[in-house]
Amino acid sequence: MIFTDLLKSIVQFNDPKFRRVLWRGLWLTLALLITTCSLITVGLNQLLQSPYVVSLIGEASLLRNLLNIGGVLSTFILSIWLMGPIASAIISLFLDEVARAVEARHYPHLPEVQGTMLHKQILTTVSFYGVLVLANLGALILSIFLPVLAPFIFWATNGYLLGREYFQMTSIRRISQKKAKLLFQRNRGAIWFTGILIAIPLSIPLVGLIIPVLGAATFTHQFERLRALPSD
Repeated sequence: MIFTDLLKSIVQFNDPKFRRVLWRGLWLTLALLITTCSLITVGLNQLLQSPYVVSLIGEASLLRNLLNIGGVLSTFILSIWLMGPIASAIISLFLDEVARAVEARHYPHLPEVQGTMLHKQILTTVSFYGVLVLANLGALILSIFLPVLAPFIFWATNGYLLGREYFQMTSIRRISQKKAKLLFQRNRGAIWFTGILIAIPLSIPLVGLIIPVLGAATFTHQFERLRALPSD
């Protein structure tokens, strides 16, 4: 059934509403990614120019040049690592639009829901972005020590976070936060597995930029399917 949810979402990619969200998400993701990398580069340069660091490595030295090159390479690697998670956080800002498009095509019997206020969407996105970045930085550090397991660490970390956040954001559009939490807890394994299916292509540079829209649609299908199941 999970793969059916995913397939329905893939088929709907011809929907103009999906494409509008995708293009807005792409531009915002690139802007945020460039800003993040620029801040890291500026911070590194400031650190290398600080009196304490200068006293340690000198004004001009091979070590200083190596640190500069290493900083650029690290920023590039970090940008690739964070590209998918940042896109996921940005798309959460437009999750309601994706969910409405899915409901209009597949669940027309559902009543209209009141749109989420913009400031709440922004706060949710900022919070989700912070959690994703911190979790992925932690996963990146762990991957340095366990390089063979790096892809699995990325998939497991982002799979859980994407599953939890996207499913709950989709759920609270239709049911109370308490019921949404209970529904998530009852189906934690299936939701995590769905998140991993989304996280795997998310780790592919550039391709990962379009995956969050697919994820938002897939979790909308999964929510409607799971809440229709009889509870224990």
